[in-house]
Amino acid sequence: MLDSAQVIIIGGGIVGCSTAYHLTKMGWKDVVILEKGELTSGSTWHAAGLVGQLRSERNITRMLQYSVSLYDQLEAETGLATDWKMSGCLHLASTPERMYELRKGATTARSFGLEMEIISPPEAYDLCPIISLDGIVGAAFMPTDGQADPAGITQALAKGARNRGATIYEHTLVTGFGFDKNRVSVVKTDQGDIKCEILVNCTGIWGYQVGEMLGINIPVVPFQHQFLVTEEIEGMPPNLPTIRDKDSLLYYKDEVGGLVMGGYERNGIPWGVDGVPNDFISQLLEGDFDHFQQLSDPAMRRTPCLAEAGISRLVNGPEGFTPDGDAIMGPAPERDNVFVAVGFNAFGIAAGGGAGRMMAEWIIEGEPSLDIWPLDIRRFGPYHKSRRYNVERTAELYGKHYTIHWPGEEHDSARGVRRSPLYFLLKEKGAVYGAKYGWERANWFAPAGIKPADDHTFEVPNWFEHVAAEHRNARENVVLIDQSSFCKFEVEGTGALTFLNRLCANQIDKPVGKVIYTQMCNDRGTIECDLTIGRLAEDRFMLVVGTAFGLRASCWINKHLPSDGSVKMKDMTSAYAVINVIGPKSRELIQKLTGADVSNDGFPFGTCKNLTIGYAPVLSYRVTYVGELGYELYIPTEFAAYVYESLWESGQSLNIRNAGYRAIASMHLEKGYADWGSELTPEYSPFDAGLGFCVALDKDDFIGKAALAKAKADGPKWKLCSFTIDAGHPLMLQGSAPILQGGKVLGVTCSSGYGHTVRKNICYAYIPVEQADPNNAFEIETYKTIYNATLESSRSLYDPERKKIIH
Repeated sequence: MLDSAQVIIIGGGIVGCSTAYHLTKMGWKDVVILEKGELTSGSTWHAAGLVGQLRSERNITRMLQYSVSLYDQLEAETGLATDWKMSGCLHLASTPERMYELRKGATTARSFGLEMEIISPPEAYDLCPIISLDGIVGAAFMPTDGQADPAGITQALAKGARNRGATIYEHTLVTGFGFDKNRVSVVKTDQGDIKCEILVNCTGIWGYQVGEMLGINIPVVPFQHQFLVTEEIEGMPPNLPTIRDKDSLLYYKDEVGGLVMGGYERNGIPWGVDGVPNDFISQLLEGDFDHFQQLSDPAMRRTPCLAEAGISRLVNGPEGFTPDGDAIMGPAPERDNVFVAVGFNAFGIAAGGGAGRMMAEWIIEGEPSLDIWPLDIRRFGPYHKSRRYNVERTAELYGKHYTIHWPGEEHDSARGVRRSPLYFLLKEKGAVYGAKYGWERANWFAPAGIKPADDHTFEVPNWFEHVAAEHRNARENVVLIDQSSFCKFEVEGTGALTFLNRLCANQIDKPVGKVIYTQMCNDRGTIECDLTIGRLAEDRFMLVVGTAFGLRASCWINKHLPSDGSVKMKDMTSAYAVINVIGPKSRELIQKLTGADVSNDGFPFGTCKNLTIGYAPVLSYRVTYVGELGYELYIPTEFAAYVYESLWESGQSLNIRNAGYRAIASMHLEKGYADWGSELTPEYSPFDAGLGFCVALDKDDFIGKAALAKAKADGPKWKLCSFTIDAGHPLMLQGSAPILQGGKVLGVTCSSGYGHTVRKNICYAYIPVEQADPNNAFEIETYKTIYNATLESSRSLYDPERKKIIH
């Protein structure tokens, strides 16, 4: 056993070996893998080995594309057989709704340069003559997907890492850790201790319990996953593609003249929830033929050859799944030198190559080359520390693995976790709730006599007209929106101003009472956080960020906090409820309930002010995200219901109504405002996003200043544009729809929706600056249908002169 290593990776599966492979490829040689059994002896060895590339998130697709490119040359590099075969994948559809999903996939694939062809049922049969076409309405074929031997790929990655200096210890069980302040300093094993600078948890189904040993919450849950391996089937055609019949919850691949058949049943079985035994090495669980029957019965109908095939074995191997169906990667927020890469939801073989590269870049360069926020461990909230929550939600997501993923779909399990003080008041008024970061948030309000529930559809949904009414009332009268789920932080201390000015691109040294909109950028000058900051006192500030990004923002801020105690940060999210009062009559409503001057002179836009609403103390920000006169009211939680009732009663003569988050989405698109996580990401700078006015290059040094100065001098390479589509009717555009010019893909949409005031379909997309000419002809493809699109000269389609906001 070495005495120390720069990087220690726990886990010798495909992701651990890929991380070591890419670390050494990037020049770090002092890398150690610790594996308690033999390489691949956890979940990797029994994986089915399907390698698909297409995901709904564009950068995860790019990550998987890299896996395929790596597997294509890995055997030649290392000399070890991987059995990689680019067999292609055939996707079957039994319903019109599934065809929507396949058309969406084929359209998204085009935006990445992937080939995915929509084909007819007879063409599907020609590709795969073992299938029955009974009930099939269409299909799609992706020729660059494939299959591989999971153990072979892992051994090849391990050899590549060894060849460049990595050390691998098998039969070495990690038993504990030594800590130095907030860092792991020593890894304890049954073969001796080893010091480390960086630790990487790649332990798969053991991820949760190793996280417990480290003091890190990792919400991965093992589930039993079964697939059948047949004996050789007489007459089996050679070179079959892999098959995904998701309407039957099934997948297939060929296997030495036979078939592998598995799937994702709706009632999956969790296993080892409180901890997987350390001696569960190269083992399987007992096959459960009764449970598997719900897959085998439809499989025999889809592939009749199975009915007569001999069964070689039923593999029941646990895999790590997560509460949102995405892998868990990145720097653990609880420790300063620990990274995590677990919970790949049975696509670890497809992801392995790309995931290892992302992890190596994260470790060496501080961030991956792709923005993979949907996989970032910092997306999880405090409620994910509940094992019960994780098991219940993960069970639902396992059951939906192959079901249709509807636009705007909400999940049913483990709901009601975080509720605003207004939850029941709004529920009585027809609130239809969605969940975000554990919070119940009103998406829309069902009028009397309307069922308060979402339709599942790819077309115009049942809530469309009701959201339009909320939207119109915000533009014409006044609405109340409960936005208590905002993440709020108080930063104070003698060094608070200097600290925030170093962190933020905008100038924070404004008079007390000002509200500053700003981004926090990294050294590359791209966006790490988008927020508003109210200066409450000379040395006290309140920071407000979006619902789901509080942990990410707080990690970034805490990472840069000075060590001298001159700055303190406190999470105030639970201390304040938020009611957003929006609309041209909002000032009249507020003035009815306060003696303070809320006129434009007495309470200008971009300022904050302490008010009394009725009997209640309130801090108000006069800002807007929807392009109307408005007041965000930050209310001590215990006063929230009273303030809401007072506003509601006083607003009856002003045609007041409630509005939800879907109305916000429509209004912000019309106004041209960008959204963190959609338009604003670490891929782009404020100049790319049209937010150069938020960059104060004339102030003292701040993080990213040099890069931002260069970006301004050179001019942005990308431009965030607003496109409209005149289809004659509202469109429900798919995500990541390609923007085309002369048949060439220029970019993909990031946000889209319908503007109920301008009566247009609107979407945002980044395209190269040199192509961003409104006189050019553009097209947008969605669900394999192409529409003419107009690049608007201004991103603000509503009130571009801001007269509605500042008056």
